[in-house]
Amino acid sequence: MTPLFSIITVTYNAQETLPSTLKSVAEQSCRLFEYIIMDGDSSDKTLKIAIDAAIPEARVYSKPDKGIYDAMNKAMAVAKGDYLIFLNAGDSFHSSDTLETIARTIIDADYPGIVYGQTDLVDSSRQFIAHRHLTAPESLDIKSFAEGMTVCHQAFIANRKLAQFYNLKYRYSADYDWCIRCLQRSRRNCYIPEVLIDYLVEGETTRHRRESLWERFKIMSYYYGLFPTIWRHIGFIPRYLKHKKELESKQKQ
Repeated sequence: MTPLFSIITVTYNAQETLPSTLKSVAEQSCRLFEYIIMDGDSSDKTLKIAIDAAIPEARVYSKPDKGIYDAMNKAMAVAKGDYLIFLNAGDSFHSSDTLETIARTIIDADYPGIVYGQTDLVDSSRQFIAHRHLTAPESLDIKSFAEGMTVCHQAFIANRKLAQFYNLKYRYSADYDWCIRCLQRSRRNCYIPEVLIDYLVEGETTRHRRESLWERFKIMSYYYGLFPTIWRHIGFIPRYLKHKKELESKQKQ
């Protein structure tokens, strides 16, 4: 039986970034999904754009929230699908058959706990910038996330039965904590050796990178130990500087 997907997009004053996400969802060849747009009471044209897109599978909600992860929790509370896909405003499926590829993989693997793949970085004009600096591994378990956000949140598709609510004490990196908790509960994870998601680099976490990294450090220390985490972060510095230099070079081209 083909799985039903709950594709979730959280928005707040996202009139500039939402159209590309809507277009990506509307173009999917696989139609076995519900599309939940959870808006935080936007004051711009976000709601009009979402409604005018007229995606038959879409349900649009708009109510004040306490931030992106609170909105994701609200969306999860009404989700009915077998698998959850969080597609932020500005992010998109890599191609029109991406969801079909994910569905076929899930069926072939007999409904694994988590399905995941690679991510590309794009700018606001949808131009390719670079491959994500952390490459999703062929084999994934909870130890994989000791090295950081090994799989991009948007390319991390979790069985809804595994998923708990996001921890709202984390404002910018609750997705990292959420993925680790999903991995704790998953017995089997399945890798798709393809790019699944195009990730907009101007996202909320990108704008608050320092705060996000500090939260991620605290989460990593909690799950993997303080001193091992400090030691790993010393090793992360050259990796981070190299990625920053490459990204800045790409964006100038």
